[in-house]
Amino acid sequence: MKKMKLEYEILINKYGQEIIDNKSILTLFESFEFEDQKDFLKEILFLVIQSKPQQQDIDYAIIDSELKHTFTPCIILKKGISNSNLEKLINLPQNEFKKVVTLLLSLFKIAYKRGFIIEKNNPQKWWYWDLSVADNVNKVLNA
Repeated sequence: MKKMKLEYEILINKYGQEIIDNKSILTLFESFEFEDQKDFLKEILFLVIQSKPQQQDIDYAIIDSELKHTFTPCIILKKGISNSNLEKLINLPQNEFKKVVTLLLSLFKIAYKRGFIIEKNNPQKWWYWDLSVADNVNKVLNA
């Protein structure tokens, strides 16, 4: 899975819109082999960076993730939102991957919501369309 499947990207954006919770994404993630998990982490990181998270999002992301603030991914993220810290997250050992996915998804959702408020239903940006509407999802999949 070198490039994230469109269905997965839609799923993550649905999570950003709070249409779904993170359980279905985590279940999907856990079904992957190690290399695909690593690729998926990279793709989520790309979506996080695109959503333009801010320093003040960190504490909210940790709270939203329901992870202990003493977990390694949380400690790394507390050091700052820079790309180097975000990269460190996806380079943690495999036994930390589930925590990393959970934390990155929470960070994504918080940053995504800011963009969603401004860009909702922008015809040029499908990821800000209302993805609870099946017709919108079908348009994306059939484009």
